[in-house]
Amino acid sequence: MASMSAHGSTQWTAIENKAFEKALAIYDKDTPERWLNVAKAIGGKTEEDVKRHYQLLLEDVNHIENGQIPFPYRNSTRSSR
Repeated sequence: MASMSAHGSTQWTAIENKAFEKALAIYDKDTPERWLNVAKAIGGKTEEDVKRHYQLLLEDVNHIENGQIPFPYRNSTRSSR
């Protein structure tokens, strides 16, 4: 079971992350009460949880776009020479 804090679950499962992604697509930045709706769509998360998770996502994207995180290299397509 994921650990709990006063503000909901602190860990995110793969299922919760997928629900988060889907909710962000449904409830865009112009949606009234966006974070409340996103939290309800996931279940077990508060508005603060989803806001914090979104901020972390934005930071990750920023690091990737700035080349601070290398793109994963896949070895399976290499041919032997």
